[in-house]
Amino acid sequence: MSVAMSLNDPLARVVVVYGGTSAEREVSLKSGAAVLAALKRQGIDAIGYDPKEEGLVGLERLAPTAVFVALHGRGGEDGMLQGALELLGLPYTGSGVLASALGMDKQRTKQIWQAVGLPTPESIMLNETSDWSKVVSQLGLPMMVKPVHEGSTLGISIVKSQEALEAAYHEAAKYDARVMAERFVVGEEYTVALLNNDVLPAIRVEVPGGFYDYEAKYIANTTQYHLPSGLSLVDEQALADLCKKAFDAVGGEGWGRVDVMRDAMGRFWLIEVNTVPGMTDHSLVPQAAAHAGIDFDQLVLRILDTAVQRSCS
Repeated sequence: MSVAMSLNDPLARVVVVYGGTSAEREVSLKSGAAVLAALKRQGIDAIGYDPKEEGLVGLERLAPTAVFVALHGRGGEDGMLQGALELLGLPYTGSGVLASALGMDKQRTKQIWQAVGLPTPESIMLNETSDWSKVVSQLGLPMMVKPVHEGSTLGISIVKSQEALEAAYHEAAKYDARVMAERFVVGEEYTVALLNNDVLPAIRVEVPGGFYDYEAKYIANTTQYHLPSGLSLVDEQALADLCKKAFDAVGGEGWGRVDVMRDAMGRFWLIEVNTVPGMTDHSLVPQAAAHAGIDFDQLVLRILDTAVQRSCS
């Protein structure tokens, strides 16, 4: 069933949910505004809604036919919004409750990948009483320290010495009560977008400073996105297959993005999955889609179609 057919009813209305109260609010506002503009260009009755205003009550008052989830971070990408929409009987874009919750939890995502034999760097949970020397002994240096439930690389540090490890933990703990350390993979960074059953072309991300942090993602103009990625056809297919397995393992649906590192030996290592990726002018999914011949408006409609499919299932 196509979006045009499903939303042709004069009473149909799509509500784009964006903003919210997470640390990713500003990025979400940009994503939502871009999605909303695309829907309107396609003649769809669409309205934006920021749940920071009146929560679910305000959303329900708008009487949506479908909800386009552009709410990044906790409260929107972690299964909470999805669960509320299920209770309200409202079809929505992207992954369901379980996959959303898992995708937002970096530790449990890794545990699932490990359980099904997919490669992901070793990690250790940290707390106030962690033995920092043992952490360094097990993971080596450098290592990554990151909040378990945060996106957009917020609170993440590359730790290059044991002395810096405790400070990195406290920085990450500002964003989340649960913090993890992860073995650092030296090599090239890739990201792979998934749209329905299609795997879009991989993007190799190159940052002059070597760290794809918040500024490199959303502010700086020096970050380079290589499309095509430069991989051989065999390696490109291997990466696509790996990311599809990784997305399916957590129960991902509709659309998403998987981030991967490739080490000096050519081995791919899964880092994390994003179930509500960014849709800003710096975002990676629109870039991959464009390279595959899908313009932004078409991409938005195809993502919206995942809500239509959910309502028909």
